[in-house]
Amino acid sequence: MTPLARILARQIASEGPMRLSDYMAACLLHPEHGYYTTRTPFGSAGDFTTAPEISQMFGEMIGAWLAQVWTDQGCPDPFLLAELGPGRGTLMADILRVIARLPGMRSAARIHLVEASPVLRARQAVALPEAAPVWHDDLSTLPDGPLFLIANEFFDALPIRQFVRTGDAWAERLVGLADGALTLGLSPPRRIAALDARLHDTTPGDVVEYCPALPAIAAAIAGRIARHGGVALVIDYGGWGSLGDTFQAIRAHGFADPLAEPGRADLTAHVDFRALADAFASCGTAVTAMTDQGVFLERLGIMGRAQALARSLTGPARDTHIAAHRRLTHPEEMGRLFKAIACHPPGTPPPPGLDAAPDTA
Repeated sequence: MTPLARILARQIASEGPMRLSDYMAACLLHPEHGYYTTRTPFGSAGDFTTAPEISQMFGEMIGAWLAQVWTDQGCPDPFLLAELGPGRGTLMADILRVIARLPGMRSAARIHLVEASPVLRARQAVALPEAAPVWHDDLSTLPDGPLFLIANEFFDALPIRQFVRTGDAWAERLVGLADGALTLGLSPPRRIAALDARLHDTTPGDVVEYCPALPAIAAAIAGRIARHGGVALVIDYGGWGSLGDTFQAIRAHGFADPLAEPGRADLTAHVDFRALADAFASCGTAVTAMTDQGVFLERLGIMGRAQALARSLTGPARDTHIAAHRRLTHPEEMGRLFKAIACHPPGTPPPPGLDAAPDTA
């Protein structure tokens, strides 16, 4: 058992089985043994690789996207340029390099990073030596002002609860103990009012996931944009609505048993983009349609950028570059699994590369 597994086992033995959301929160953010609080998990030497680490093209496309939205909204000065879960700071560094080319934008930007991990904050400081970022534990301490926010692979790491339909009731999946080892089980079935609507699109045995923190975080973002202007772009893996068990552990670039080594593997679940859109819309912002990452990046011009960079490359470097473009955009790689969605001030057109949501078009 890992040190965290022993702590959790003692807690369960004393208090009873815990919700999956509580288990995820402990595994990821325990102050001494949490996955994100004790390591830098990104890149080939870590457990997974995010889009900004695959190629500079990803961050360059996002930077150009932000520059266009900023211009379209009248070049507010100053404005908040914020990122949720900035990883090693790679995406923000690429964005800053691009927006520096647009007169006035870089000097108007105030950099704010929402990051709970002290280990990752230290890495971000190294990656962004001239940016003078301000770090926050959560959104509540962001100052007022036009908010231009990016969240790439942030929402998938928020803890979820899982419910299994049993007749017209729901049994919650819990983490318990069996012969001293962590194991998954189910609570007694009960009616859950918040899931009544899901009785119409599920059948007995179906699994529905719910992220308790998502609505409040999304509403906090959208509320700021509705009041002060700006835009929020979310890119993550997931789909429209939650159906099925997507809880997973990633270690050494492969799947792992999520109960085997608590604190030593990344725990994630697919993002429910419908819940995200509903939370954005509840605050009065306009919301775009959900769009495949590959389609979004191609609309922004990643093919042209890839071709321009390829002209100066040969041999293995060129092969790696071509593979990176494919990985980011091809439907069989990240292109379809990952989705993009944005919220923007009411009455403004959708940002570049994204369509208006069907019910608001």
